[in-house]
Amino acid sequence: MAETVFAKIIAGQLPCFRIYEDALVLAFLDIHPLSRGHTLVIPKEPAETLDQLSDEAAAAIGRVLPRISRAVLRATGAPAYNILQNNGRLAHQAVMHVHFHIIPKYPDGSGLGIGWPARTLSQEDGQELAAAIAAHLEHGSAGR
Repeated sequence: MAETVFAKIIAGQLPCFRIYEDALVLAFLDIHPLSRGHTLVIPKEPAETLDQLSDEAAAAIGRVLPRISRAVLRATGAPAYNILQNNGRLAHQAVMHVHFHIIPKYPDGSGLGIGWPARTLSQEDGQELAAAIAAHLEHGSAGR
């Protein structure tokens, strides 16, 4: 994995507005926020996308993400928020290191704007796709 800005922050080579840190996770303010309190939560483990992350690192993020979200809401007074996590350049990932955005949403409209061009899932495609995904889980191919 190429060295990213997040790897440099983890190593202490670049400064950040640190919010939380433990042995596996670091959280800090985004320096290009969509709204006040926009926070990044990253694993210290180097992985480009969520599917490449170890179960241990994923669990560590899962344990602290709700707590950090509550703290961001209380500190900012925002009434709502989005959690955003992108995987791969095609999915709009800009820094190739797993990261979660906590983006407060305010009545003035600041925060994340989302377009959602929903489609319809046919009965046949739904059954076929669900079976294929479940088969990969059962055979362990979904594991790391």
